[in-house]
Amino acid sequence: MNSKYKYEMTKEEDVKYGWVNNCNAKVRKQTPVFSGVLKYFPDAIREIAQCSFIGQQQHNPDKPLAWDRSKSGDELDALTRHLLDAGTMDTDGVRHSTKVAWRALANLQKELENAKKEKL
Repeated sequence: MNSKYKYEMTKEEDVKYGWVNNCNAKVRKQTPVFSGVLKYFPDAIREIAQCSFIGQQQHNPDKPLAWDRSKSGDELDALTRHLLDAGTMDTDGVRHSTKVAWRALANLQKELENAKKEKL
């Protein structure tokens, strides 16, 4: 630990609380979530958010919005199925390309979580 005032996370806490609590200001500045992602793709991000809501209504309409991972295990297969129909709308009114993006984010999230767990 560099300073007596800096809290050093355990590996378990790092997995639980994520990278932002365990990195310095320089690293955070080099991760421009708003200006480097949200400002680039505002319409796409909104579409993905709507896709999440519509999926929630389809799979768990009586529960608060949450990613039900028990119903979301084949990210790459689902992504590919939607990719085959990219440029068209699915029967629920959501673009297949939107579902490709959602599944790509879901897959990446799981990969990152698994990489963190491997550190333990």
